[in-house]
Amino acid sequence: MVFVFQENLNSVILCEEEKPIQEVLSFLIVLAERVITAAQEAGSFKAGNLGISGQVTEICKLLRPLARLSVTTTSAVYERPIRRVCLGLTKALERSLTFARRCRHERTSFLHQILSINIAADFKKVTSSLDSYLADLRWLLPIYNRDTFDVGTMPPFACTTDPILTYVWPAIASLHMGRGEGAAQLADCTNMNERTKNVIVNEVGIPPLLKVLCGCTSVDAQGAAATALYNLADDRYRVAAIRDADGVGAIVKAMAKGPPTRVQLVLVELVLRMLEMCDDVQEEFGAEDLAMHLVSILSADVDLDEFLDLNYLKSSSVGEEMKVKYDGGECIRSEKEREREREVVVPPEVKLRLKINCAIALWKLARRSLLNSRNITDTRALLVLAKIIKKEQGELKKNCLKVVAELAEVAESHSDLKRTAFKLTSTPAKVVLDQLMKVISEERNAHLVTLAVKAVGCLASMFPAKEKHVVRCLVAQLGHLDRGVSDEAARSLSKFVCTRNYNRKEHAEAIIEFDGMPMLMNLLRSDRGHFHLQLHTLVLLSNLAVNACNTRVLEEAWVLRALEGAAKNVVSQRPELKGLFAEAIHQLVIYQVGVVPKVETTWEA
Repeated sequence: MVFVFQENLNSVILCEEEKPIQEVLSFLIVLAERVITAAQEAGSFKAGNLGISGQVTEICKLLRPLARLSVTTTSAVYERPIRRVCLGLTKALERSLTFARRCRHERTSFLHQILSINIAADFKKVTSSLDSYLADLRWLLPIYNRDTFDVGTMPPFACTTDPILTYVWPAIASLHMGRGEGAAQLADCTNMNERTKNVIVNEVGIPPLLKVLCGCTSVDAQGAAATALYNLADDRYRVAAIRDADGVGAIVKAMAKGPPTRVQLVLVELVLRMLEMCDDVQEEFGAEDLAMHLVSILSADVDLDEFLDLNYLKSSSVGEEMKVKYDGGECIRSEKEREREREVVVPPEVKLRLKINCAIALWKLARRSLLNSRNITDTRALLVLAKIIKKEQGELKKNCLKVVAELAEVAESHSDLKRTAFKLTSTPAKVVLDQLMKVISEERNAHLVTLAVKAVGCLASMFPAKEKHVVRCLVAQLGHLDRGVSDEAARSLSKFVCTRNYNRKEHAEAIIEFDGMPMLMNLLRSDRGHFHLQLHTLVLLSNLAVNACNTRVLEEAWVLRALEGAAKNVVSQRPELKGLFAEAIHQLVIYQVGVVPKVETTWEA
């Protein structure tokens, strides 16, 4: 995909941008005055040169206001249109000067009369070029007039360069001068096609959009700027351009100001699209503390009184906007929350869509990121997620479960996060675990059950030996009608009895106690011939054999025969499991009555 249009022209403009715009305009004015002088002093073709002099005089009259504008304006002038027009105008004036100097002396010779035809043709080209640039300047000057936005007809340069510039340039210039209507026009332009979007990026339209997003007081302008950025962010190169313009910080800053719900919705959708298109922005959004604002939106209308206790509030590290204060036992809401209550009534479906998007954004922020997961759990996110899981249904509940499962998965690989965020004696961990167990026990949606089972499995090392209720719930899911749930249950139970779990022997005995063996053997029989479905079941059986091999339940269930039959296939595809299977078979052989231990198994050559 070509991201930069008109590369040669843009490269020239970039070189010219090294010069201040005042220097460029001053040079043009001096050059124009030289053309006027040379044309007025011409000895031949006087009528034509007088016409050139008049044209260039008009050009000077238009250049001087631009030069004054670049010096006197308090805000940054959008220079790209001026530089683009000036680049061609310089060449036109140089040709005019050359032509005027050729006519310096009066000639009446026969040769001069023969060459007059060629000179007349050159004269026509010069005057035509000057007319075009005169029209360009007349079109250009009004877009810098604070009282004018509609620039009218299409200028001549649009026919030779890019017609879309006639829409893009005025809109961007308007944003530079603090007029919000430019954001709406760019939002319309970004709905056109990929080429138009790339033109906006090439013409440096992203920085002023971000400026409006953060600093404009008009809600309509903010919404339009957010929409334009959202439309631009459907390509990873353009997302990188937004990021490079400090877009991540600007977006979070805009969210921190608590804009109306309809603007928040577009901002969160913008965040989602950027996270989807570019992996690099994930940590940048985390560093800007985006999680705090997402949780703040997600917690709107969520009553946490049943979960909160004063001791937890005093000890938790939450952001200033998240913080809940207590005065005489009553919760005092922040000023921002009261302002939001006074906001125009928002349709319930819009609020729901916003919360769903916030949950998805939290999930994407947390994915494989220790920093972002820690930032999320440092807020009251776990409490909010638990309450939503308890009260809501559908997409919102599912995505909140995905956040919890992702946080648990990151915590599984980082013991510090596991101990701080999911310590079972803390209020957030207790309420989240309680809701996960309810989903596992009561939910009919298989996908939601799978997410809850996965989260509990990631926290397996946190549960003490006496916590048999959790094991009982997971064992029950081995008989779930949905194969995905039963497979995830086997995978999670494996984490309870693996070598890394201190209480593995007690958990293994609990799995057998709750009749896990018959269900595991049923799974093996039903998945015969499908290795990928049997794997987690075989791993769980192997761990049970290692940690509870002296129970007759394993012998009666013919676990040894099952492991020996599958061992060769498993080890060939998953060599890292060779040690586990060898030890499991060895332990079963030793403890089974009347069987002599083998020196080596048939699959260990």
